[in-house]
Amino acid sequence: MHLLFDILPVALFFIAFKFYGFYVATIVGMIATFLQVTLTRIFKKVWDRMQLVTLLVFLSFGSMTLYFHNPIFVKWKPTVVFWIFAAVILFTHFFAKKPLIQRLMEKAFTEKGASIADAVWKKLNLYWAIFFAALGAINVYVAYTCSNDVWVNFKFYGITSLLILFSIFQAIYLMRNMVEVKQ
Repeated sequence: MHLLFDILPVALFFIAFKFYGFYVATIVGMIATFLQVTLTRIFKKVWDRMQLVTLLVFLSFGSMTLYFHNPIFVKWKPTVVFWIFAAVILFTHFFAKKPLIQRLMEKAFTEKGASIADAVWKKLNLYWAIFFAALGAINVYVAYTCSNDVWVNFKFYGITSLLILFSIFQAIYLMRNMVEVKQ
């Protein structure tokens, strides 16, 4: 259910693009992302930082797309978001006590009586940084070499599929390195 909520703005952008074109899709995407952030705040009582970054980038680049009447700005939005995520993940990899991925996920394992070695978390953190950096680069390539229709399809089907596949890889990687903690 959480995954569906996370991809809802992308899905609404996709649908709006197919029926009404790029500029209506941009407005729909901006509104959907704003509502996603707002609903998360109302129901979970927290600000989701990833959603906030996405919203701020979308509002900035979406506004430029609408003002300049040029879709390239919205096409850059996923790349900017992915590269910000990669930079934050890399920063925590080298300068934080615990890598970001470990801070986000470790509690789920310890609550179930399992443990993951710090070295495994460090590797996974680095894998996520590389994945986001590569995903941003692929998006730029598709944005500049393909039509708007191909880019929107890639954004919806390609990026979503790659994120799901990488999450599956992550789950398998963590399960293989999980150690049961004796109490």
